[in-house]
Amino acid sequence: TLRAARKELLPGFHQFEWQPALKNVSTSCDVGIINGLSGWASSVDETPADTITRRFRYDVALVSALTDLKEDLMEGLRGSGMEDSACTSGFRVMIRESCVGMGDVSEKHGGRPAVPERAVRFFFTIMSVSVLADSEEDKINDFTEPKPSSELSCETLCLVFVDESVHQTLTATLGPFWAERNSIKESRLVLSIRGLGRSSRFHFAGTGYDERMIREMEGLEASESVYVFTAGDCSGGDRSQNMALHWIHSKRDHSMNGIEIGTTHPFSVFVDYLPDRDKGMSDKIFMENHPMMDALHCDINIGNEFYKILHDEIEVVLQSLHPSREDRRGLRAALDKQVRKKMNLKPVMRMNGNYARRLMTEEAVEVVCELVPSEERREALRELMRLYLQMKPVWRASCPAKECPDQLCRYSFNSQRFADLLSSTFKYRYNGKITNYLHKTLAHVPEIIERDGSIGAWASEGNESANKLFRRFRKM
Repeated sequence: TLRAARKELLPGFHQFEWQPALKNVSTSCDVGIINGLSGWASSVDETPADTITRRFRYDVALVSALTDLKEDLMEGLRGSGMEDSACTSGFRVMIRESCVGMGDVSEKHGGRPAVPERAVRFFFTIMSVSVLADSEEDKINDFTEPKPSSELSCETLCLVFVDESVHQTLTATLGPFWAERNSIKESRLVLSIRGLGRSSRFHFAGTGYDERMIREMEGLEASESVYVFTAGDCSGGDRSQNMALHWIHSKRDHSMNGIEIGTTHPFSVFVDYLPDRDKGMSDKIFMENHPMMDALHCDINIGNEFYKILHDEIEVVLQSLHPSREDRRGLRAALDKQVRKKMNLKPVMRMNGNYARRLMTEEAVEVVCELVPSEERREALRELMRLYLQMKPVWRASCPAKECPDQLCRYSFNSQRFADLLSSTFKYRYNGKITNYLHKTLAHVPEIIERDGSIGAWASEGNESANKLFRRFRKM
């Protein structure tokens, strides 16, 4: 009895059962950190297989995270006026999955280790738990993650030393997760909470993947592709002609259909019969994601576009549509100098979230407008910024319907006006091309919020701050 009690008190150990038992997964509950390759070592090239990855078993990690929430779950039941004993089944757990490449994590001193010096982290967050009691008709929301964008809510499942662009190694290290996840989706967990066995079903949404990871895992061309768009059915030409009126749909069936045609008709002529959006597919589809956006990358991508517009407007590039490289370098230096002098904003090699947030303000526009010769162009820049500041709270908010209902209602109107401005006043930049993310921000935000309730809550902001923490710990 003492031994059983001591096991219960050890962190990470909980008795649980899956009904039916998970396919190809051990029934042992007492499993800690394991080798992440799960026997797939032959798929990994040029790296010692026993050093490349460590992970938790997916079901054990879910149980551990759910057990940590048991007090919140019981509190939620009491707050809804329900008895503990009335709820032994019908729990529905919503999981947000995230997977991000952390870039270079190498030590800046000493000898080079035997593993790649780039890392990928896979983790999940319990977004909500709802329950349908035996005697009730409507489900009750028992728990909602209060800070979904915090690194504290991200439960790390796996750490892999691998370059995210090496498809074979990445799929070998993440493969065991998809096998376990597919088994979990077809089973239910029975876990003892407050002395009663409670059964739960898990639902997964892979919303925390960045653009590059989605394209890598779904076998799509790179982000500048004229064919493929990661959340809909339009090609690059369609996006530039009509920036704001498209619909999201699942790509997997279309992708598989295109690939099937390609493999059964292995001649170049078959490409002519494919719709535009299927021409950029490859045969490397590995996982299906939930078409989504990321609030942080909305900021970064629009900040990047706006920086380029400011850069062009300073010397009215309209008058010389093909400036030399030296001219453009001089324009950039002038813009950086002005912003640094008036706002103390240091130039960056690559747009990041902090720079984008400082740049996308009315103050920054006024500072740059001092360098823009035409009053008409200055007013167009101010109008663009006013529209952006009306749109931004909608994708940042964890619950836009409560936090900014007016801006949510006006989002479609504002985004259409924003798109019209870009395609008319700033036509020289958007004639025939528009980036994937700018299009998603203008066209798909209301649709995603209607489907999922929020963008800010489902985004991968916590991933980025958790990556920062990891680098700091590794340095120590």
